[in-house]
Amino acid sequence: MSKFVIDNLHSEIEFKVKHLMISTVTGRFTNFTAEITSDKEDFTDAQISFEADVNSITTSVVDRDNHLKSPDFFDAESYPKLTFKSTNVVLEGSTYHVTGLLNIHGVEKEVTLVGEYNGNDTDLYGNKKHGFELTGTIKRSEFGLTFNATTDKGGLLVSDDVKLIASVQFIEVVMA
Repeated sequence: MSKFVIDNLHSEIEFKVKHLMISTVTGRFTNFTAEITSDKEDFTDAQISFEADVNSITTSVVDRDNHLKSPDFFDAESYPKLTFKSTNVVLEGSTYHVTGLLNIHGVEKEVTLVGEYNGNDTDLYGNKKHGFELTGTIKRSEFGLTFNATTDKGGLLVSDDVKLIASVQFIEVVMA
């Protein structure tokens, strides 16, 4: 069994959501952990676990970040972690379909992320690294994140659709 741990210095976990339906706000989590275990070189038997600290959310606007941490959105005090645990990994051509249970705001739902394996290389310190890109879209309302308002023109303040983007490197851990 091979084990891989996320390289936080070379990984980004982001989301994008429409504001007023006319622009996109990008946010990210800065404190997270992830691990993969797999026996196969193509990762089709991978078990993937991920956890993000909700208090590490940043959109580069402190007031907006504080609002996102409030009970209107993530309610970081009551639900401090966001988690994902894979249940199935399917490889079709060069595209991965990673299905798993995503838990946000105390609500767990099955989601499928689409991704690519970008290969591997060894860094200057002798660590074997593996790169992946994963994307998907969820409906935030399905996770209890229902805060919204109607604009003067009848549109919504915040889109229900949230794009998830993970650009990650994993370090292969030598098992004893």
